[in-house]
Amino acid sequence: MGKQKREKQLVGPWRNLHTAVWLIGLAILAWQGWWWPGILVLVAISVLIEALLMQFAPQAFEDTAPTADEVPTPAPSPAVPPMPEHRLELLPSSCPKCGAPIRGDEVKWTGSQSADCSYCGANLPMQKE
Repeated sequence: MGKQKREKQLVGPWRNLHTAVWLIGLAILAWQGWWWPGILVLVAISVLIEALLMQFAPQAFEDTAPTADEVPTPAPSPAVPPMPEHRLELLPSSCPKCGAPIRGDEVKWTGSQSADCSYCGANLPMQKE
């Protein structure tokens, strides 16, 4: 794939100047009712201002963020120990304290083989293997 030319965007006070030109221009167009072809004139003024800024104040622009294929791949992180596997088959079908149905995705796991009821917070006794 070929390298694409990155676009440059206005930064800092130059961007504020560009915004002010647009806001003032739109206000004049609304006040006078010159929507057509006034909007085309406003676009032309905007392009001319950007061209003049690029010619006389190149520091007013900076490159846009690189795309996903231009970003270098980060180095792999150190080995992270795997999360303990929750043993859903050891959960009781209902809470012994409140009688609520127990679902593995709703309980609060406090360890790899211990969980609390999501309704009353009681510690659930795990079934024997």
